[in-house]
Amino acid sequence: MSSTVAGLLQVGILVVALAAVYKPLGDYMARVFTDKKHLAVERVIYKTVRVNPDAEQRWPVYAAGVIGFSLVSVVLLYLIQRLQPLLPFNFGRGAVDPGIAFNTAISFVTNTNWQSYVPEVVMGHTVQMLGLTVQNFVSAGVGLAVAIALVRGFTRSATDRLGNFWVDLTRGVVRILLPMSFVFAIVLIALGVVQSLHSGVAVTNPDGSHSTIALAPGASQESIKELGNNGGGIFNANSAHPFENPNSWTNLIEIFLLLVIPVSLTRTFGTLVGNRKQGYALLSVMAFLWGAMLTVIWWAEAHPNGPAALLAGSGMEGKEVRFGIAGSSLFADSTTGTSTGAVNAMHDSFSGLGGGGTILNMLFGEMTPGGTGTGLYSILVMAIIAVFLAGLMVGRTPEYLGKKLGRREVTASAISILAMPTVLLLGAGAAILLPGTPGYMANSGIHGWSEVFYAYTSASNNNGSAFAGITVTSPWFQSTLAICMLLGRFVPILAVLCLAGSLAAQKKVPATAGTLPTQGPLFASLLTGTVVLVAALTFIPALALGPIAEALA
Repeated sequence: MSSTVAGLLQVGILVVALAAVYKPLGDYMARVFTDKKHLAVERVIYKTVRVNPDAEQRWPVYAAGVIGFSLVSVVLLYLIQRLQPLLPFNFGRGAVDPGIAFNTAISFVTNTNWQSYVPEVVMGHTVQMLGLTVQNFVSAGVGLAVAIALVRGFTRSATDRLGNFWVDLTRGVVRILLPMSFVFAIVLIALGVVQSLHSGVAVTNPDGSHSTIALAPGASQESIKELGNNGGGIFNANSAHPFENPNSWTNLIEIFLLLVIPVSLTRTFGTLVGNRKQGYALLSVMAFLWGAMLTVIWWAEAHPNGPAALLAGSGMEGKEVRFGIAGSSLFADSTTGTSTGAVNAMHDSFSGLGGGGTILNMLFGEMTPGGTGTGLYSILVMAIIAVFLAGLMVGRTPEYLGKKLGRREVTASAISILAMPTVLLLGAGAAILLPGTPGYMANSGIHGWSEVFYAYTSASNNNGSAFAGITVTSPWFQSTLAICMLLGRFVPILAVLCLAGSLAAQKKVPATAGTLPTQGPLFASLLTGTVVLVAALTFIPALALGPIAEALA
């Protein structure tokens, strides 16, 4: 069997698996967030934190819950890292450096999981499990909660209530993320992913010398890392490490976990708004862009144009032989199309066009299909912009799902979309102007710019992957990337919740002959064009200086 056929077979199995769970998982998540009853464990949580689960919140209160919870999470995670010497399973590893601890706390709370350290050297198991893994669950839960709040904005009428953030967060973690990650952790263990509380195992090398191979509770971290679109590895090599991702089957399962919740949420959306074709329209846009970028990345890596790759007859630099070009390209497309950032190959070693494809995936705004919750609310915001543009063309007040889109709604949507490119371009531009930046780059010239641009793209989009040639341990990079993560995460969330509140306050208007249908191929094409156009107008100059120039060189 040729490598191309094997790769196509992997894509086929992945698509079939996603299609098989699309309806049951999507409908189950809809039931989770509409259920009137609370589980016993949920009632214990509400009682412990003194929350009335039956009291609903206005959007400013909902937003305050999101921001307050995240702020407390940052402080607690920072303290856990700094107090590591006092914790069990620290294996003699000292307190995490203040700059790294600050950056890491913000990174994991914002669901970015950008890592500027070597996990198996810097952090013990307690910090990994109590600090980082917990944030993998709750940061994904926050994204789910915000997405559901926006959907309620469309489904509710003449109310100022969006639900209860604490209930939505708890249900997302307890009923969706925890059980699914537990099941898949067992599956990964059965397929060879390591799960150990030992620090390492001593081995004797062929030359008679001795060394230690690091061990960690990998499977439990790996399942939620992919399922919650987090991406932070428990080993430095991330999902390229054989203890995290030992074979082709684990690779395919991990890609499935990256995509399953963002894809199924379109079914949840369609179910909740009472018209599943609306969800199918969004899914078609996500699937088209994901497939298009997979084609670009796969083709570019299978047809490298660099002199070293041409001499070698293959573009395998930075890739694992057990995955090959197809498995590496499929993972790269899926991890940058979601907000995950886990890697099974070094994106810095990709060709100019292949690496540019991973960057463009993030520049679409993490909606192909996006992260856990973030993908759904991001593409809904873009749908509002698309409907607004269509309304301008025909001179009619735009409507979407029975809600009029006025100045307040469009402004909130615009803020949500513009937050990421603003912090990205300002951060990358300032970094490249600093005289000391070239000293942190592994490459100069075109590819050096791509390394810097990728870093700020990843941070601003809460992705977390990197062109790993750049060293980001300086105070400048630690602080500015953390700021990009914060603003890239919470400015859109605040804008989305404001939008949800404005939509919920409106009464539904009936569809008329002049209402733009938003459930067919025409609207899907309009939405796809809007996503591509916004990214192109914003980022083509920056891409031309890096990946495009490198691909044409």
